[in-house]
Amino acid sequence: MPARRIRISRALSAISSLLAVLMICGTAPSVHSDASSLAGQLLIASPTIGDPRFAHTVILMVRHDKEGAFGIVINRPVGERSIADLLEATGKDDADVAGIVRVFAGGPVQPELGFVVHSAEYRRAETIDVDGRVAMTASRQILLDIGHSHGPEKTLFALGYAGWGPGQLEDELARNNWFTTPEQPKLVFDDDRGNLWDEAMARRTREL
Repeated sequence: MPARRIRISRALSAISSLLAVLMICGTAPSVHSDASSLAGQLLIASPTIGDPRFAHTVILMVRHDKEGAFGIVINRPVGERSIADLLEATGKDDADVAGIVRVFAGGPVQPELGFVVHSAEYRRAETIDVDGRVAMTASRQILLDIGHSHGPEKTLFALGYAGWGPGQLEDELARNNWFTTPEQPKLVFDDDRGNLWDEAMARRTREL
């Protein structure tokens, strides 16, 4: 447990420096329609996955096509920050914003980038619609909207992402590293993060 507290403490201290750039990036991978795509699915790490970076993770798949795959880990919270602090760290001082967001470690790739996974009723030009129920936006404006009570109903704020090159995820699936199950907003936003892996496993549709 002490080691875990140290890791969380380091992650929280890193957030301040990362926030200066995370909301400046307003672009995100595009989504391609593909019947074999896992976009909109939850990827659930097998107990025998062997990669400690993904042990007991649940990943919302945002994109999956012949060019690779992109997802956000949704069950690794690292702390909380006020929206005012987040905006101030990006150079936007707005004393009228209110609220606190829970910060998640979204994956090991480019942890300097921030992403907001959210319910699909909210949309901006840069928003990626994952499956009609869940979407993702990477911009400072979504934090402003959340802080002014104009944002999406449900949100999850993550630093970093999980990424795979062409064919890489398919190889991992063939090695039985992952289960899958369709995304459900309750799993993405509402269920206890500490029990989410177990909940997702109970709903899995791809057996090893």
